[in-house]
Amino acid sequence: MSEGYKQANIIILHKSLADDFEKFCHGNDGPLPLLYRSKPGEWKCPTLSTDSDIRTDCLQYRKYENGVCTEILTNLKEYSEQLKDMVTFYLGCSFTFEKAVQKVGVPVRNVEQKCNVSMYKTAVPCCDSEYFHCNLVVSMRPVPKDKLETVVQTTYPMKKSHGAPVHIGNPGLLGIKDLSNVDYGDEVQAHSEDVPVFWACGVTGVEAIVNCKASLAFTHSPGYMFITDLKDEDAEVDYGKEIPEVYHICQNPLHYSITSAAAVQKIRRLEEIIGVDPGERGVKYLCSWDELLKACLSISHAHSVLITTGFPTHFNYEPPEETDGPPGAIAMAAMLKALGKNIAIVTDQRAIDLNEKVIKEAVKQGILKTPVPVISYQSDSADSALHFLCEDGNPEKPKFSHLIAIERAGMAADGNYYNAQKINIKHLVDPIDELFLAARSVPGITTTGIGDGGNELGMGKIKEAVKKYIQNGEIIACDVEADFAVVAGVSNWGGYAVACALYILNTCEVHECYLRKAVGFSRLSEKVSWTSALPSVVKEEKLLNILQQHQVRSGITASLAMEVDGLPFYDTHSFIIEKLLEETLK
Repeated sequence: MSEGYKQANIIILHKSLADDFEKFCHGNDGPLPLLYRSKPGEWKCPTLSTDSDIRTDCLQYRKYENGVCTEILTNLKEYSEQLKDMVTFYLGCSFTFEKAVQKVGVPVRNVEQKCNVSMYKTAVPCCDSEYFHCNLVVSMRPVPKDKLETVVQTTYPMKKSHGAPVHIGNPGLLGIKDLSNVDYGDEVQAHSEDVPVFWACGVTGVEAIVNCKASLAFTHSPGYMFITDLKDEDAEVDYGKEIPEVYHICQNPLHYSITSAAAVQKIRRLEEIIGVDPGERGVKYLCSWDELLKACLSISHAHSVLITTGFPTHFNYEPPEETDGPPGAIAMAAMLKALGKNIAIVTDQRAIDLNEKVIKEAVKQGILKTPVPVISYQSDSADSALHFLCEDGNPEKPKFSHLIAIERAGMAADGNYYNAQKINIKHLVDPIDELFLAARSVPGITTTGIGDGGNELGMGKIKEAVKKYIQNGEIIACDVEADFAVVAGVSNWGGYAVACALYILNTCEVHECYLRKAVGFSRLSEKVSWTSALPSVVKEEKLLNILQQHQVRSGITASLAMEVDGLPFYDTHSFIIEKLLEETLK
């Protein structure tokens, strides 16, 4: 009805609850963008309509008593006396943006099918107030895959109509088990190339009313909105400084992420900075555009991250490890911990003691705020990897969301592990590759490999390029793929770039809001602690000193002659870190 006019969700409750419900709205402004709060007993809504009466202007209402819907009503006039002590909240609605979406060529399936939009309860908790608490409710519209960015960019500035989507992809990631089992509205049929796109929904307020168990409350019936006098094109838009872009980050389960164009450009610059090729070894031919971006978008969504490092290049020495890898791993761990992720490091059994000592010293010197658990993996049976990655070996219960390998020896096609001089070092390497192979069969675990020569774990994704451009590539190329392959001139640089890119993403308003599903308050107030977790020249020098105190020797790239902007190789590390920080913080 009245196509082209701005619409609103309605919540009516006793004036004693009004202030707390307003706090609940401000704490969850994605699903509950407040358009107008009435005075007690005020039927009209002067900012939205010239001559409205909330008692009659919705086609259908729901009456709630003690949290239970007891009646469906077509008007509220018989409750006029009670309404004198009640306050009406008018909340933004996604129906408002449907016309705008259609104008840019995006089909709206529920409009095509002449039915209500599909709405679902999720497992995402809202930010509680004193009396109100509930999980987020979302509306879902199937959108053609090639129109995803268009629909995001169209709806993003319409903040008072829920703005950009809060999730794109598999409904299970929101705790929705079956799209055919709608909680509100109608089931909408998707087309073959459609992707489920979810917006925060004002019906979240109905769930809050139910849980509050107020003695009396009224709401609109979902889909039977209050229609304002404001035209859609007059709807307030706020583009801010950000233009959102959409990226596919996982196929199983299907998952897309969004971030701003400005953040994307910064991360691409980081990728360029670390792509310097020491000694012209051919590393520059291994780089694939946006691998750093997509890897970090995926990591940003992860709850628990497992990092592995350790390349026993110096096989004739004790310890055989090199200094490339651990500093990058610790830099990533520091940022991930600052962002609130659960972190563990898995390495060879023989290197557990060394890694624990290094981490203990890193905490003591302020590089890490708290210790990172160090564990090992042993292959005792065919399903050892699955049991390591998942609770009781159940692929539906993964312990980790993302695996990262940085400068970790990777298994070649013949089952052996080779250093750059094609010397087999298999006797020094535990089969951690099995975790990356097993992760392929576990929905919800994605993987990233960081390397600088093609023989590192995860570089199987680019093995053909390794064979073609890297000396001894036909023999040493890692055969085990990661979902994302981040290539750097030195692997540590890749780890530093990941830490910096995670900072960029989480300080991007577009991505930060998408991460928290537009509920709760922005985490940008935590920016100071995130900044302190960034890598630095001082931190790297401290880590290298710690490693050298434990007799860990430099890797092969440290012996190569190289200049960057006229700097010798040993100064290049500082130069790269400073350039990464400059780009990150500008």
